[in-house]
Amino acid sequence: MPVVSSSPARKPRRSRAAQPAPPLGSLTQVQHRENAECGACGSERVTRVAMSLTDGTPVQFVSCHVCEERSWRSAAGPLTVDAVLDRTRKK
Repeated sequence: MPVVSSSPARKPRRSRAAQPAPPLGSLTQVQHRENAECGACGSERVTRVAMSLTDGTPVQFVSCHVCEERSWRSAAGPLTVDAVLDRTRKK
């Protein structure tokens, strides 16, 4: 007897153009930190993440492990927390 599935057929995913992954950094290996530093205290003990906000804006997020400063920077310059929240709301 044939097996009948009650779930709808899935559409095949579109493949995206392969983009090379950016090099990964490291908090423990100095040579991999790529001159990232906190804009508030100057510490090099930061986590830096490249991301795209919901509206498509590419940003760099930096979080400091010393003073706990968090910042977002786009190609147009620094973004305030309010600006980031506005750009991440789905409309």
